[in-house]
Amino acid sequence: MALFSRVRTAKPPFLHLRCFSILSPDSNTPLTSVQKTRAALSLLKSEENPDRILEICRAASLTPESHLDRIAFSVAINQLSHANHFQTIDQFLKELRTRRDLQNERFAAHSLILYGQAKMIDQAIFAFDELYNEGLCSSVKSLNALIIACILAGEYGKVNRIFTEFPRKYDISPNLETYNAVIKAFSESGSSSSTYSVVAEMERNGVEPNKTTFGNMLAGFYSEEKYEDVGKVLKMMEERGIPRGLSTYNIRIKGLCKLKKSFEAKALLDGMLSRGMKPNSETYGHLILGFCKEGNLEEAKNMFKSMKKAGCKPDAQCYFTLVYFLCQGGDFETALSFCKESMEKGWVPSFTTMKSLVNGLASMSKVEEARDLVGQLKQKFSKNADSWTEIENGLPQ
Repeated sequence: MALFSRVRTAKPPFLHLRCFSILSPDSNTPLTSVQKTRAALSLLKSEENPDRILEICRAASLTPESHLDRIAFSVAINQLSHANHFQTIDQFLKELRTRRDLQNERFAAHSLILYGQAKMIDQAIFAFDELYNEGLCSSVKSLNALIIACILAGEYGKVNRIFTEFPRKYDISPNLETYNAVIKAFSESGSSSSTYSVVAEMERNGVEPNKTTFGNMLAGFYSEEKYEDVGKVLKMMEERGIPRGLSTYNIRIKGLCKLKKSFEAKALLDGMLSRGMKPNSETYGHLILGFCKEGNLEEAKNMFKSMKKAGCKPDAQCYFTLVYFLCQGGDFETALSFCKESMEKGWVPSFTTMKSLVNGLASMSKVEEARDLVGQLKQKFSKNADSWTEIENGLPQ
């Protein structure tokens, strides 16, 4: 998520030109906002130098209003945190807080989530207090952002503390999003039974639970294999007039597939169809992944066929899942077929998966197909050309 505005503070002319040269070193033509962001994204994905990462972000003049810009900044934070440059992240977010155009609650809440993305929850809590005292974290929006940050970081225990103490301490009343986030945290941390008391508190405070509330509860109870509680939640939904819509079925199907009970999940799909409900790509995606993980590749392929027959479009992850598991199962010809279809749509599986496919094709005397695939990959990913050349040279002559 990006935290920068296109309104820039004044810079010396040489620094201004230097920033632009980072994004377009071979051109003197000014880039559009979208071009700058795309150039930044391309650079950030492979950049490891923390100072240069920050330079790239500044050069791109990112803004929170743009989805693409938010992706670029999220990539930057990931790169810094994966390399343990936590002090750099903290200093940079503090630096941004001094900018007049970013002294607002939108930036404040956004920065808390970014701390969470970097798993820097202690800094996020400290920043929340500072920003509150500056009048920038005064609403429930910031409280929710802090809770979401804890979930992103896997700091579920701190969610309970924040939910219990902060509304009173900072005079902020929780809203539906707050309660749903807390329920999500309990459900993901193996404490799903605690969600009942959260729902009770919601209703005491006049906040009506919705399908997201109960969806989070269902996901938790499925992961803990508490099927009696699944039934209780479904009954609670019925009592409150909340229908079991597609999102509810998808959560249940996903939960069963995670437990390697994909045939039970398929029975839910059949029940949906018999009631005239139309599944979507997510529904089939869960089932395909579930059957693949159980080693039932035939059923996974059948689900793919059913998906297309139902008019649902497979996404990139669906193709990547099938190619990966088909390679693992030694069905390289079928994996190649799915891979070609995926690449025609512009989606290429990971280097590891493609290497497995190339070597697998070669092992079954499909050397020409393997070479052809390598040629396409070298053309598409010039940065990895040397790696693919090395793999190509190792193929049988």
